[in-house]
Amino acid sequence: MRTQDFDFYLPDTLIAQHPTSTRNASKLLYLNGQSGVLEDKLFVDFPDFLHAGDLLVFNDTRVIKARLFGTKTTGGQVEVLVERVLDNHHVLAHIRASRAPKVSSMLRLANAFDAKVIGRDDDLFHVQFLGDIAVLDLLERYGALPLPPYITHNADAQDDERYQTVYAKHAGAVAAPTAGLHFDETVLNALTAKGVKIAYVTLHVGAGTFQPVRVDNIKDHKMHSEIYHISAETVAAIKTAKQAGRNVIAVGTTSLRALESAAQKALNEGKPNTLLEAGNAETSIFITPGFDFKIVDKLLTNFHLPKSTLLMLVSAFAGFDAIKQAYAHAIQKEYRFFSYGDAMFLEKSSHAEK
Repeated sequence: MRTQDFDFYLPDTLIAQHPTSTRNASKLLYLNGQSGVLEDKLFVDFPDFLHAGDLLVFNDTRVIKARLFGTKTTGGQVEVLVERVLDNHHVLAHIRASRAPKVSSMLRLANAFDAKVIGRDDDLFHVQFLGDIAVLDLLERYGALPLPPYITHNADAQDDERYQTVYAKHAGAVAAPTAGLHFDETVLNALTAKGVKIAYVTLHVGAGTFQPVRVDNIKDHKMHSEIYHISAETVAAIKTAKQAGRNVIAVGTTSLRALESAAQKALNEGKPNTLLEAGNAETSIFITPGFDFKIVDKLLTNFHLPKSTLLMLVSAFAGFDAIKQAYAHAIQKEYRFFSYGDAMFLEKSSHAEK
């Protein structure tokens, strides 16, 4: 397929710049996987679509304050966006400057501490944070929340709270798993009262999630890589749900990518009888129409960027034509798009392209 197949026109007025008044106040578009019928709902209706014994899988990553501003020793301005924390003193980062810093260059960040460029890997720089204070502590103290490029304001106190899920636990993401932003205690309590089970994975979302596909043929696209962890408890919960004939619902494309990556890993390691394995791994999985989903039955997600890998993923899951129609409907009905926007609930299509 061609990248152009996944393009669409979106009025700027539909790009949500701020969160709704409360987390659960967004709209919800439901796409029936069998009939293709669309239903306009509210997010507070979400529990109505689930049944006792169904399993919701959340991504419990926590967004870090990954954006830092500073200067080079030459006096030039730099912007550092941490992509991945490697250990207490080393990161991989994007660096914006009038001229890219050379290896061994020194940086003064936030006018508070020094860092050294010690290597480069494609478009990422290997940076050492100098001193005794750990990276995550420095970021929390001096960094700014890295809002997506289509949000035009600088991060403020409201963003610090709302661009983070209520169940965020493990620090490491530079973008929020946005489908989870809609959940508050009211919705979570309604789900558990109904007998819905909850499990967690951790996938630290990278900045590459916002990168459009720039090649003509989608098969030529090089996917960014992310780290994920799946616990033994989550694996057991998925097996229990599958054996009972219940649905596994991924909350967000990041949860889906982690689960399907783990299933693909088991197959690649010659373990066809193993559904998926617990543990840490790295994934650059690229899900496009024709993908064979092994774990996820239903998907809660937001609306995604034109020509993005995530739009390709949902098209693979729910069907290319069905997603195209759903997005046209959402634009007509003035749904809010992207990170702070409204949600979609998708069933795996029985008619999706194979």
